[in-house]
Amino acid sequence: MKLGVNIDHIATLRNARKINEPDPLMALQILKEAGADQVTIHLREDRRHITDFDAKRICQNSFLPVNMECSINPEIIDIICELKPHRATLVPEKREEVTTEGGLDVIKFEKEIKNAIEKLHNNDIEVSLFIDPDFEQIKKSSEIGAEMIELHTGKYANLHLALNTNINHTPFKVFENFDRKTLKKELNLELNLLKDATILGNELNLEVAAGHGLNYQNVKPIAKIKGITELNIGHSIIANSVFLGLKEAIIKMKGLIDEQL
Repeated sequence: MKLGVNIDHIATLRNARKINEPDPLMALQILKEAGADQVTIHLREDRRHITDFDAKRICQNSFLPVNMECSINPEIIDIICELKPHRATLVPEKREEVTTEGGLDVIKFEKEIKNAIEKLHNNDIEVSLFIDPDFEQIKKSSEIGAEMIELHTGKYANLHLALNTNINHTPFKVFENFDRKTLKKELNLELNLLKDATILGNELNLEVAAGHGLNYQNVKPIAKIKGITELNIGHSIIANSVFLGLKEAIIKMKGLIDEQL
């Protein structure tokens, strides 16, 4: 199973002081040495972390394939076509959100997504769609020509967090109305849904990835799912690199994933 490391939050740390360090570009050699299979970045419309300058240098200098997350905004798609990453992962995007919440609605925005896919394919860029583990969304993703889907694991991650940490007793509640019995039931249902969604994606000849909210505590059950070929993980790795160093943080995550294969 491949590991894509999202380095957005290196830029978040830099932008907190509005200076020039840490530079996301410096992470590329470390990712390669640590055994990462891909570098993932998100060029958001508001440029809250990765900038055009970052994206251009990373695409030009990466030792690894570049997976660029982006919205379906035509102006952003044009930029992606110029940069020519290995893959574009189309995601929903709201200015007010802290991070990407929920999957892209492929059915509602079918026309816009088809136009984006066509333009990206014309520029020799593979396309993945970041979607919820919803069967109708998966079917539509196949119909409109995506090569890959990335299943949104945010609900699974939040359920796992609520069940296995004290987060519901802090200001950062995620499922405050659920008791532990309900949390266990819902977590199992969500994990089974991800498994079934993966099976459907494979049956429709889609490569299946997964990501969002995955960390050192919850990654093992996802890594065990047969048919998922890639995990994209960012925040947890970058957060733990503060204590472990980036190389060791990646090696530790890679080890947890490889143990399940």
